[in-house]
Amino acid sequence: MKIAVLAYLSIVALMSLVSFAAFGWDKRSAEAGKRRVPEQTLHTLAFLGGWPGALVGQSVFRHKTKKLSFRIVLWAIILLHALVVIAAYVAISKFAATQ
Repeated sequence: MKIAVLAYLSIVALMSLVSFAAFGWDKRSAEAGKRRVPEQTLHTLAFLGGWPGALVGQSVFRHKTKKLSFRIVLWAIILLHALVVIAAYVAISKFAATQ
């Protein structure tokens, strides 16, 4: 089980870096009038584990903070990750209690 936890945390760390960078890139592109990173890509990166980086990037770059539809989807992704982690913890706890 430790391997699964370490794997999840590693994925979250890596994808958070990628997500943070994507928010910075998109903000810079928006300011320069260049081609943007699609919102779907930002959401996909958050879904794939980059949600902490998305939250930090949103705050640091002050980007995508006012668009309600974007924020709703991002928070739904965060909630989904939280529910998966809680469900995994409960399942592991029950399994450990029976051993």
